[in-house]
Amino acid sequence: MIVTLKEIQSKTVQFFTSKGVGNAKLDTDLILAHALKLKRLDLYLNLERGIDEASLNTIRDLVRRRGNREPLQYILGETHFYDCHLKVDSRALIPRHETELLVEECANFIQPNSKVLDLGTGSGAIALAIANAFEDVQLTAVDKEATTLALAKENAESLGLEARIHFMQSDWFAQIPSGSVFDLIVSNPPYLTDEELKSAAPEVAQYEPVQALVSKEEGLHDLKQILNQAKPYLAPNGMIALETGIEHHSALTAHAQNLGFSKVTSKEDLNKRPRFLLIQA
Repeated sequence: MIVTLKEIQSKTVQFFTSKGVGNAKLDTDLILAHALKLKRLDLYLNLERGIDEASLNTIRDLVRRRGNREPLQYILGETHFYDCHLKVDSRALIPRHETELLVEECANFIQPNSKVLDLGTGSGAIALAIANAFEDVQLTAVDKEATTLALAKENAESLGLEARIHFMQSDWFAQIPSGSVFDLIVSNPPYLTDEELKSAAPEVAQYEPVQALVSKEEGLHDLKQILNQAKPYLAPNGMIALETGIEHHSALTAHAQNLGFSKVTSKEDLNKRPRFLLIQA
């Protein structure tokens, strides 16, 4: 008996709903479109189409993975971030839409020929978004994990931006040459606590790299490390732009002031929670 696309769509939505998958209908459509190499809208022109066994097997595997709560972006192997089409896999965090707000804050600060350092670049999302938006910015992007850095380089190559960014393996500032100075230092470092990770959705807790999520000292350790080390690398009128935990701003503001930074500004995320800190030299 031939199974139609409509039947598969209906059963998949029911299955995802039973597994607690958010946006069950949207995820179903995106997975089916991906498996059948169709645009999402074209699915609805092919609902009575019969699906062959090879395609069924492909769909079953993708549906099983999503039912196990593997992130949709890892299954599809791609995501969009700030006008950039990025490859994503388990080597790095999936770029979040709220982090686009951090890029916007950076864009408001960047001047012609600004020197920018992206710490913990992951998939390369922030550095690539900036490079894509500003042709004359001098960009350095670092990550301590070689496999993660390789993913960022792959994304740079696919976007034709590989010549615009200097990639370097470094644990924060450890391998940045002495005497290097940047107008902007930007980072979305690990900032979750162990308890926050335990309560996170399975897509995060079970699949995304823990070392890119969790930090010691109630999530403050890496944020403080960046601030502790940044001053020699920051231009006199430079800025540090950080994504943080929503409970961190009071402690980080006090820490930055104790280190002698002149101004600290808190910015909200899409849910109106304190998420970003802009720290000026």
